Amino acid sequence: MTAEIAVIIPTFNERANIAPLHAALSKVLSNCDWEAVFVDDNSPDGTAAVVQELARQDARVRCLLRIGRRGLSSACIEGVLATAAPYVCIMDADLQHDESIIPRMQDLLRRGGFDLVVATRYGSPGGMGTLTAGRVRLSRLATWVARTLTRVPVSDPMSGFFLFRRDWFDQIAARLSGRGFKILLDMLLSGPKPPRYTEVAYRMRSRLHGESKLSVSVIWDFVMLLAHKLSGGAIPARFISFATVGVSGLAVHMLVLGALHRWLGIAFLIAQTAATGTAMTSNFVLNNWLTYPDRRLHGVAALRGLLSFYLACAFGALVNVATAGWLAAKGFPWWAAGFLGVVAGAMWNYGSTGILTWRDAGR
Repeated sequence: MTAEIAVIIPTFNERANIAPLHAALSKVLSNCDWEAVFVDDNSPDGTAAVVQELARQDARVRCLLRIGRRGLSSACIEGVLATAAPYVCIMDADLQHDESIIPRMQDLLRRGGFDLVVATRYGSPGGMGTLTAGRVRLSRLATWVARTLTRVPVSDPMSGFFLFRRDWFDQIAARLSGRGFKILLDMLLSGPKPPRYTEVAYRMRSRLHGESKLSVSVIWDFVMLLAHKLSGGAIPARFISFATVGVSGLAVHMLVLGALHRWLGIAFLIAQTAATGTAMTSNFVLNNWLTYPDRRLHGVAALRGLLSFYLACAFGALVNVATAGWLAAKGFPWWAAGFLGVVAGAMWNYGSTGILTWRDAGR
């Protein structure tokens, strides 16, 4: 029998939270057919093993184990696609979300003609719980930025706790970027028209086990997702990140060149070579951390990746020069030829490093 509601729970190092969350869901969803789909990104703490053992005892529990890929948004998408339930809830595994409001949210979908019900921390009697003042300010800032730039209608577009109709999701699935940690914002900005929505206030609880996933790369992903959506989806978020890192590499290049040649008096060609190598290394490190967090290279794989990055970008420089020279010979203004040469080189570097450098990350 198909479950009426599926709860999709992305996990990474949440071993201690699985049993109490399952018990809580069993209690509040006892009056309907439900299933829980845990999507685990191969947690080193053995989260998947705990879920699999639980699944042997309760057929309503499933484990979707992902090998070689990471990311909350993409995990949620895969989890939704793995269920046939007409109603789908997404929530975290950290026990901070109040599962007791799920039946009310589901009832609103059944009776109210809505596509989406968002659990918001900004309504009454909602709240941020025991989050630190810094985290609260950061969350409010991200919410303000998202609502100001994108005009999303909901009060809490950064919420990780919401329930929606599966048929609505199917209409927007192909447009989702799958990037970052803010899947609700991605969904709100991916439809041809705003969803029919309502909100239910809740107060966040304290995390009992595990660690917060907030990091610099998470914040970066949020910014890149916004840039991607503001481009109308025309420019991939990953390419925007790659190009932004490339601009930072130019700054590194000029700083090192100036320091070696102007300040230390080193010959220009030697200084230029050193600056180029430093900038390429900086670009690799930042791209490995920010542009490809789901394919991040470690150890020996990172060293191999760095060498392949050097090779790909060296050829990209030739593409840059060849393109600019060809366009100049065709009568393009020097500035247009130069700019388009840079764009061609950047596109080559993005495509080739995605294949050569980060293709086999984590394997």
